[in-house]
Amino acid sequence: MLKIALGTDHAGFDLKEAIKDFLVTQDIVVVDFGTNSPDSTDYPDFVIPAAEHVATGECELGIVFGGSGNGEAITANKVAGIRCGLCWNVESAKLTKEHNNANMIAMGGRMVSHELGIEIVKAWLDAKFEGGRHERRIKKVSDYERDRKL
Repeated sequence: MLKIALGTDHAGFDLKEAIKDFLVTQDIVVVDFGTNSPDSTDYPDFVIPAAEHVATGECELGIVFGGSGNGEAITANKVAGIRCGLCWNVESAKLTKEHNNANMIAMGGRMVSHELGIEIVKAWLDAKFEGGRHERRIKKVSDYERDRKL
């Protein structure tokens, strides 16, 4: 059974709840790292644990939320092994899986309606990685991540 990690700050809370409800209706196991209210919070506190669970394989995929989704995507991508694409429409969700084999996506609760958010998630889950030339490019990113010295 597919297991998806969720994480959000206060600005993405309502969208996270709508997406969580949708995922549950699809018999997907949801691991919710919070936040659990619209009270002001710091997104790294919730995005990093979600991304770590995807990176370790404890969850197959992850979705993170914020006001715009930008900070959440940046934060998730700091975790080794994560490829998180910022999605604002169905096409961006489809392509982030087909071309980038994204194991996480980020969405902005101030940018995306609940209905569009559900359509984005459906498109991302239904899309398949195309491989080919995209595989070579992803390998270059993974090699850099593995070899870099900070």
